[in-house]
Amino acid sequence: MTRFIVGTGNHVYEVIHPFGNLPPGMTFGNTSHVATDSQARVYVYQRKDPPILVFDGNGNLVDSWGDGELMDGHGIFITKNDEVFLSDRDAHEILKYDTAGNVSLRLGTRERPALEAPFNHPADIAVTSDGEIYIADGYANSRVHRFKPDGTHVQSWGSWGVEPGQFGVPHGVWVHKDRVYVCDRENHRVQIFDTNGVYLSHWVGFFHPMDIFIDTEETVYITDQVPGMTMLSLDGQMITRIRTAANAHGMWVDIYGNMYTAGNEALVTKYKKIS
Repeated sequence: MTRFIVGTGNHVYEVIHPFGNLPPGMTFGNTSHVATDSQARVYVYQRKDPPILVFDGNGNLVDSWGDGELMDGHGIFITKNDEVFLSDRDAHEILKYDTAGNVSLRLGTRERPALEAPFNHPADIAVTSDGEIYIADGYANSRVHRFKPDGTHVQSWGSWGVEPGQFGVPHGVWVHKDRVYVCDRENHRVQIFDTNGVYLSHWVGFFHPMDIFIDTEETVYITDQVPGMTMLSLDGQMITRIRTAANAHGMWVDIYGNMYTAGNEALVTKYKKIS
């Protein structure tokens, strides 16, 4: 295990890599994404059974679930009410679970891709405070889809291309207040829309931005394939930038300000906040 210090100002972290202790005979698969719940438990989404591994903050495995239910783990989002949303990328489906692994909602038609309609290898999920669901439908589509909390499709926007409002691969998505932020990975930018899909602006300066998170203090975290993590204010001004331990395919910030990243064969890294 390697430990080192990254960050500046109010964003200084001790890097703990790799994070997560498995029992003898158990190994990680490719780790796609990570999120934490209201108790700061860490949910690692991996591409093997069991697809969900749950750890405490010290890295002890406390639960696992999803065996045989998920084909290809990609994005995860956990709401403040501890609803767990997962994108099953190659099954073309979004699923909503409780923290015990029980399914309560399915979006999309399993194993039936749709061109520029829900879904064609969806990448990521974001859920608003009032329960609306936004999907970055990103690997074979170039769209963002919006759903009501009950799963009713409201609208979609975007097309393939490089112009404002178009996408290469919409890979990560986050909703904060009345803004939707989309990591347009192959176009090296983060695009910003209102919640009805109207293009507003975009940020550049990233190399294949992968994922985005906005915390309660309105700090924006964006990972890219430098590998790096950039923290910005909501007006797009850089606060600090760090080199991550590996490419961070997915990331999350827990209730204590600790960051977690997941990156395929690079497993999971914890960035323990120290200032």
